[in-house]
Amino acid sequence: MEYLSALDPSGLLRSVTSMSSDLGRKVWTSAPPPPRPFRVCDHKRATRKGLTAATRRQLLDKAQETLKLSGVLTLVLEEDGTTVESEDFFQLLEDDTCLMVLELGQSWSPSRSGVLSYGLGREKPKHSKDIARITFDVYKQNPRDLFGSLNIKATFYGLYSMSCDIQGLGPKKILRELLRWASALLQGLGHMLLGISSTLRHAVEGTERWQRQGRLQPY
Repeated sequence: MEYLSALDPSGLLRSVTSMSSDLGRKVWTSAPPPPRPFRVCDHKRATRKGLTAATRRQLLDKAQETLKLSGVLTLVLEEDGTTVESEDFFQLLEDDTCLMVLELGQSWSPSRSGVLSYGLGREKPKHSKDIARITFDVYKQNPRDLFGSLNIKATFYGLYSMSCDIQGLGPKKILRELLRWASALLQGLGHMLLGISSTLRHAVEGTERWQRQGRLQPY
């Protein structure tokens, strides 16, 4: 009878329900997301900090402490002022996203120039596409080099690339090159003068020959 009572449908239903609820709690209580890097600033963009956080609430707490903020805080995207209100939207943000933390009464405003400017050392817009990327690399092969060497590399549409390497020279090499160019210039001038003198000599000899033959009478 005890075995038959254990096979009661209502008891089996309660057992299955209990197992499903335990399994659901184990699934929904999985490990929290790992911390990710973000860049935060105040509404004036005067202070910028790099923070890591796993959730939106955690990032707001760290930003409040780091930026010395108080009161009710609002998290928005720095590029366009989109409000980050939900945790789901926060988890969809990419790493190193620039965010602005606003206090009560503050509002987002674009940069002073009216457009987003990306200077040296700053990231480019997320949805932009590279057309051409040019890099300049200045280096010295020898500490005694007077001028450093310059390497220029250009990449177009991420597929085609070309580079140019301009080698720098040391003081001795520069002096040697100057002397070599001066020697070549003087040598060229010497050949030119020899050619002119040879032409003049032939002209004088021809004139004298014509005079002896009586074709040209002297004054």
